[in-house]
Amino acid sequence: MEMARSTPDGEVDIDDTELLVEEDEEDKKVTSNVFWAGSNLINAILGTGMIGLPYSMKLAGLPLGLLLLFGVAYITDYSMILLIKCGAMSGTSSYQSLVSRTFGYPGYLILSALQFLYPFAAMVSYNIITGDILPKIFQRIPGVSPNNILADRRFAILGTTAVVTLPIALYRNMQRLGKVSLVSTMLTSIVLLIVIIRASSLITTIPNTEHAWVFAKWNAVQAIGVMSFVFMCHHACFLIYGSLERATVSSWSRITHVSMIISLIISLQYSIFGYVSFTGFTQGDLFENYCKDDNLATVGRFCFAITIILTYPMECFVAREVISNVFFGGNLSTVLHFTVTLLVVSFTTVISLLSDCLGMVLELNGVLSATPLVFIIPTACHLKLSSDRWHHPNNFMSCFILLLGVIIMPVGFIMAVFYPQECSHGDDMFYCLTNSTPLSTLSSYSYQNNSSGIK
Repeated sequence: MEMARSTPDGEVDIDDTELLVEEDEEDKKVTSNVFWAGSNLINAILGTGMIGLPYSMKLAGLPLGLLLLFGVAYITDYSMILLIKCGAMSGTSSYQSLVSRTFGYPGYLILSALQFLYPFAAMVSYNIITGDILPKIFQRIPGVSPNNILADRRFAILGTTAVVTLPIALYRNMQRLGKVSLVSTMLTSIVLLIVIIRASSLITTIPNTEHAWVFAKWNAVQAIGVMSFVFMCHHACFLIYGSLERATVSSWSRITHVSMIISLIISLQYSIFGYVSFTGFTQGDLFENYCKDDNLATVGRFCFAITIILTYPMECFVAREVISNVFFGGNLSTVLHFTVTLLVVSFTTVISLLSDCLGMVLELNGVLSATPLVFIIPTACHLKLSSDRWHHPNNFMSCFILLLGVIIMPVGFIMAVFYPQECSHGDDMFYCLTNSTPLSTLSSYSYQNNSSGIK
């Protein structure tokens, strides 16, 4: 960088001064761009799956669950950076083109199906939660009864889709979602604070269930599926990476590390305080555990509803890009852009209107979509592109993560099918129906859960 200097007559060299100002402005622009990219990445990580983290602690056991959470976060961070490195090695700029270059057209089709399925299922889960949360919020308004249209989950889903999520999803540039993502991240922090505050009173109100504090439980593989769903954002990596003013592997690595650390800190606290509040009674959707007349929980529901409504469009961006690349060569006219967006949003809305159980969506999407996208495909691409043999020490981590994914995917699917979680279907939990629930009732409820495979 040239420095401003004085001329012999004592005047400042204007050309150099202008250059210095321009470079300062450019640095500020790049810094701002990196900040919004980081906000988008954190928002992509902390989606609806976050509310399932306390349930993953119930499945795995709290001590083992926390260790697994660290492990999944590390693997996710590693594979996100590996994905961009592979893109640089192969000269590609999208997840699909990378796999196509590495494994040909069959690999491209498999990746496209997975990359579409994950955000599509995530959008369905976002709508399901919206339908669960908003009616309970509206019923806290004086005069709104359970029979009012505002208490109808279908009205909540259709209304938010038409007024909020569809208009935002019609944006063409993801960079415009940066400020939206920042708001979403801030609201996530508020929700976490409410969960922590509420835990202090619920710990003494709701008794611990049997085996609540054991080190490990055999449902741990299901827990990994939920955690993978939470941290999986590989489908958005190239989109966010491409939004950077100065896109390099080193800058991406820094953004990824910082975003993952922030996300992990929030996830750890959410997991711990959410689980200790309800232990064996923890639901897949944590807000289903809080009673309808809990005012503080109502505030939390409101903040979380806004968060998932604002996160929905980012998933739509990814699903739309997959369709664009597979069927339209990566270029969508204005009419096609509107049509594809409308179709994707409409299909997810219809499915969410017909289904109201979140748990199965989280688990199956985690093991069937997130696991191959996080564990298997990035490492397989790296091993194929690497100039070293697969058993070289430089490829040890890729081989290890690939093997984990190959094991977790089928085992997690079998566990999710044969040991599904119970769904509350939006109803209040049994302990909300009376001010003093006998311990015998709680014990009976715990026994029924354990006998159905939910430990």
